[in-house]
Amino acid sequence: MHIHVIGICGTFMGGIAALARAAGHRVTGSDANVYPPMSSQLEQLGIALIDGYDPVQLDPAPDIVLVGNVMSRGNPLIERLLDSGIAFTSGPEWLAENLLGGREVVAVAGTHGKTTTASMLAWILDRAGQAPGFLVGGIPANFGLSARAGEGRTFVIEADEYDTAFFDKRAKFVHYHPRHLVLTNLEFDHADIYPDLAAIQRQFHHLMRTVPGSGRVTWNVADQSLAGMLAMGCWTPCFGFASTPVPAADWNGRLLEADGSAFEVLHQGRPVATVRWPLIGLHNVENGLAAIAAAHGLGVEPARAAVALGEFQGVRRRLELRGEVRGIRVHDDFAHHPTAVAKTIDGLRRRVGNRRIIAVLEPRSNTMRLGHHRAGLATALAGADRIWLYQSPGLGWNLGEIAASLGGKAAIADDLQKLVATLVTELRAGDEVLIMSNGGFGGLHDRLLQALRAATA
Repeated sequence: MHIHVIGICGTFMGGIAALARAAGHRVTGSDANVYPPMSSQLEQLGIALIDGYDPVQLDPAPDIVLVGNVMSRGNPLIERLLDSGIAFTSGPEWLAENLLGGREVVAVAGTHGKTTTASMLAWILDRAGQAPGFLVGGIPANFGLSARAGEGRTFVIEADEYDTAFFDKRAKFVHYHPRHLVLTNLEFDHADIYPDLAAIQRQFHHLMRTVPGSGRVTWNVADQSLAGMLAMGCWTPCFGFASTPVPAADWNGRLLEADGSAFEVLHQGRPVATVRWPLIGLHNVENGLAAIAAAHGLGVEPARAAVALGEFQGVRRRLELRGEVRGIRVHDDFAHHPTAVAKTIDGLRRRVGNRRIIAVLEPRSNTMRLGHHRAGLATALAGADRIWLYQSPGLGWNLGEIAASLGGKAAIADDLQKLVATLVTELRAGDEVLIMSNGGFGGLHDRLLQALRAATA
């Protein structure tokens, strides 16, 4: 069967394409603003990519078209698709109908940490011999790909609350019908489709309604928004976790290193495992506890899970070290919400101590572009020593107020080439550059490393 994927380079749709290719289908796809790591993964799989949305790509007609949620009415390719009569569906619905039936689905949902937690859980299950399938919104270094069908019965999926497609405005995750549900946290996000936090809580509760009574919910007991959602009704046994000792939690963590690179796992108050790993940050301790707790419900003992996490190498674009030139280290991170920005900076600070942290942020998400997170952005960035804010052409508000509230340590850039040149003159040995965006950021990471190398030559 020939499957054509529109919006293929999004992490979710790219994973769907990879699964379809592994199932033996001929897969092609199109997108705009293509950038690694997803474009590289697709090319390595032999999936032909078409740049842009020219309607001619539907000639000859594929057997079915999978439509990503970035697509909307008025797009010439979408209009041609609707006129053509070619069969089409969404990525989540295709996945549910073709891959998830008969599988023991483990869904990881939440505003932050779901990619990393799902990746950790898949790795734990893999090292325990369960050969799980998985689909996550990033590329775990241990697997080198974002999705695989797996040979075992279990399938781990990152469960996103964003809407499904232009013709299906339900949250993606209601399609998956998980038996096991992991809830990391819950905050307001996706302001382009949800008016307030209560609307997002309702979507999460719709997901809760699909989890059977014989299933299992693993949740962050320290998160009041999750607690409020569960109070709307819960029919499944719940097991709580918290990154610090909290009596209400079945699973707790106790830091052994301030940067989170080592922590003790407590189950019902009793030490059961110790994790020593390459990751840092209190948010990753929380993610790791969630993964260990969920794995326990799938038959993996905590000590065995801890050994697996000791081998976990992280996920691409999650505080990923992209390179080092003359003692200047350049990191890439996907953070695009004030909470994620603050946690990422805090994690790096705990590792590097007094070394200078230079934060470079592109406010790119739809919620950021609408200005809904502007009130918390300065506080989130305050832990960095020097801050650059990118005023992109598509940003619907001016960053001047944020820069002013951060004092002399913050500046605004509206030209990437000039920003690279300025950074090269400002940076010095020992600096930690933290580049944050949920997009490609114009290849800023590589451009900066190349410029630093050229200045050294």
